[in-house]
Amino acid sequence: MRGVTVTTGGCHADAMREYARTPEETCARIKEVRAKAIEHARQARKLAAERRELMQSLINDGLSQFDIARELGVTRQAI
Repeated sequence: MRGVTVTTGGCHADAMREYARTPEETCARIKEVRAKAIEHARQARKLAAERRELMQSLINDGLSQFDIARELGVTRQAI
């Protein structure tokens, strides 16, 4: 069997079946995934802004970056 590639019909067959779509179905799925990724990015930005505001309020209340970092279990540089 020289030069012949042999694979099992196990996991590879199922994985390929999942992607056996028409081009239209694939494009529709890409659009769905893109929309979800965009929404995820929006939420991440919103949460990051809220995180910064909350940390700033702790700093304004007199906590040090070290104290906040210790409480959150991160480095001071992360604050």
